[in-house]
Amino acid sequence: MARNTFTADALFGTTVTDNDGDKIGKVEDVYLDNQSGEPEWVSVKTGLFGSNISLIPLAAADHAGDTLRVPFSKSHVKDAPNHDPGHELSESDEAELYAYYGVGGGTSTTTTTGTTGTTGTTGTTGTAGYEATSTTGRDVTGTVGHDTTTGGAGHDTSGPNTDNAMTRSKEELHVGTERREAGRARLRKYITSETVSRTVPVTHEEVTVTREPITEANRGAALSGGDLTEEEHEVVLTEEHAVAAKETVPVERVQVGKKFVEGTETVQAELREEHIELDGDARVENTTRDRH
Repeated sequence: MARNTFTADALFGTTVTDNDGDKIGKVEDVYLDNQSGEPEWVSVKTGLFGSNISLIPLAAADHAGDTLRVPFSKSHVKDAPNHDPGHELSESDEAELYAYYGVGGGTSTTTTTGTTGTTGTTGTTGTAGYEATSTTGRDVTGTVGHDTTTGGAGHDTSGPNTDNAMTRSKEELHVGTERREAGRARLRKYITSETVSRTVPVTHEEVTVTREPITEANRGAALSGGDLTEEEHEVVLTEEHAVAAKETVPVERVQVGKKFVEGTETVQAELREEHIELDGDARVENTTRDRH
């Protein structure tokens, strides 16, 4: 048989897909040729809750990254002849599987080596040429805490073992408010100037000269002085001027305060929700239980 370039370490835990790219399952165990030590078969859990173990040949498989693509349909792999994972492949088991998948194969002289690392007995010519091995060191009889033949405890192929139920969760949005400083306001007083004009009435005195002739009525006053004399007579003239006086008077009182104004804001967030779907070919009856 043509040998491939697969390694057991690289194959464990990889996702197996069929010829249409649909997921079949994840690699549980890798079966090595006892003579060459190269991987020849992988086991995958199929059926409802992984209750069936199917072997797939690596002869025509393609391994890239975390995906192992095989040239068979998912249903064809599921219906493959069953094999007890606790025992090596017998010559008849091997021939039956090769015939089922339609690929060539052969036998070789082997020694049986368990996955616990102990050395077994030497086989005879024509006996099985493969052993089941696991880099996790678990026993291929399935004693890792889950049943490989019944649908009791489930096996989480992505991590640790669980029971036969999954918990579905989703994110919920809770909104509220928080108070933070938005700004500050203060009162500040400053002085400006402007020119103001006002019109004020004012008065002033002017000299007037009145001449009147001598009459009998004023003759006595006119002759009361000397005959011919020199004299002066003076009057004081006054006038009004506009003056300005400033006075500071209160005009108004200004206070600063706060008030609450209500409004609305829209909050957006991306919420994630888990969904659970059944990956299998069996008929399923959905049952919803009421909460108590």
